[in-house]
Amino acid sequence: MAASGVGEPPSGIDDLLDRVRAGYERIEPGEAYAAAQRGEALLVDIRYAALRERDGLVPGALVVERNELEWRLDPRGSHRAPEATSHDLRVVVICNEGYASSLAAASLHQLGLHRATDLVGGFQAWKAAGLPVAS
Repeated sequence: MAASGVGEPPSGIDDLLDRVRAGYERIEPGEAYAAAQRGEALLVDIRYAALRERDGLVPGALVVERNELEWRLDPRGSHRAPEATSHDLRVVVICNEGYASSLAAASLHQLGLHRATDLVGGFQAWKAAGLPVAS
């Protein structure tokens, strides 16, 4: 007899992260930096202000609060950022440690930004890799 799902615990956040991450290839800090330097990727920092103030900024990254991300990056949206030029744009979402950014990248995929990804390890991995940080 097939399991009915009754009495089974709902999937947790780790399962959700595994499912959404299976839908795209994540990017390491060094690769993200190189892609941005070549003009091939838009880095988008979704960390909240207190973390940016405490830890610094990724130079050249577009800062967009998480609750505004979809509105600012939808190329067809009336509230889009000037950088949101196309559904082919390669967006690299950066959060603090690489968790919230995975969910954000999956949301961007639902908007049609099929090249959206997120930074493995987030800002903390960027900083640990010795990549540029502005105060």
